[in-house]
Amino acid sequence: MTDPAPQAPLLSIRLAAPRGFCAGVDRAILMVERAIEKYGAPVYVRHEIVHNRHVVEGLETKGAVFVEELSEIEDSTRPVIFSAHGVPKAVPADAESRGMFYLDATCPLVSKVHVEANRHHDEGRHILMIGHEGHPEVEGTLGQLPDGAITLVETVEDANTVDAPDPAKLAYVTQTTLSLDDTVEIVNALTRRFPAIRGPHKNDICYATTNRQAAVKAIAEGCDMMFVVGAPNSSNSVRLVEVAEKAGCPQAQLVQKSGEVDWPALEAAVANKGGSFCIGLTAGASAPESLVQGVIDEAAKRFTVQVEEVTVSSEDVIFKLPRALIA
Repeated sequence: MTDPAPQAPLLSIRLAAPRGFCAGVDRAILMVERAIEKYGAPVYVRHEIVHNRHVVEGLETKGAVFVEELSEIEDSTRPVIFSAHGVPKAVPADAESRGMFYLDATCPLVSKVHVEANRHHDEGRHILMIGHEGHPEVEGTLGQLPDGAITLVETVEDANTVDAPDPAKLAYVTQTTLSLDDTVEIVNALTRRFPAIRGPHKNDICYATTNRQAAVKAIAEGCDMMFVVGAPNSSNSVRLVEVAEKAGCPQAQLVQKSGEVDWPALEAAVANKGGSFCIGLTAGASAPESLVQGVIDEAAKRFTVQVEEVTVSSEDVIFKLPRALIA
């Protein structure tokens, strides 16, 4: 770590914990690495294994080749891995029709939502899915059932206007990476309109999303600024920015790495305050800890840095690898 200049202004960093990789992301990345070790390169991956370019580029150097569709794979004898976000049922069916060997890295908590959707459909219910249109996880869940079996609900306004084929036979599921507070508002709107609607036995929003949002809420109000390390296409990372602002942080920004921080603007903000300036720092569930440390290291080149880690919960969740990669 580079020593700061003499009499460098003080910068307090409140580091949210937990942050960064969740068990589903850990498992997905390890699956790609193990597959390359076991089967050699290349190993194909349909869609970004997780939403983080740093991770994707690191896996590419080891022999992973990322594609958007199976039709892009030139050698059908090579293994293919489906991303942690989940895929429509048509994707493994397509892989089988092409004679491909595939491994599914779908997060088990996303798979749980798929199981719920299938159960409700089998019991004759129409399903409302709370989520963001176009997100791979949403596309994967919609693709578990025939067209028209699931209706997407993105906002409270949608919840107040959505049509239900039979209000007595209705259920809802949610994307796993949503804002807890926003989702509660949508669910409340749906239950007011459709008292008989069935929900999940346990909240679909995953433990990692829940814990990271709670950690941000714990530090937001006391921070002058918040940086969330994550990718712009990472739903849980974008939600952390929103949560920080709603929880009282005057300004929250999403950055993919330290190089995206506007350091001159931060230096000016610290100088203008004339005293101790506090930033919050966290990372989305697909962002590695090395990128968080990179922000701290760059800050230490410009300021006298004091780091305080604020922990709201601990995590010990581990998801097992598929049998094909254990032996």
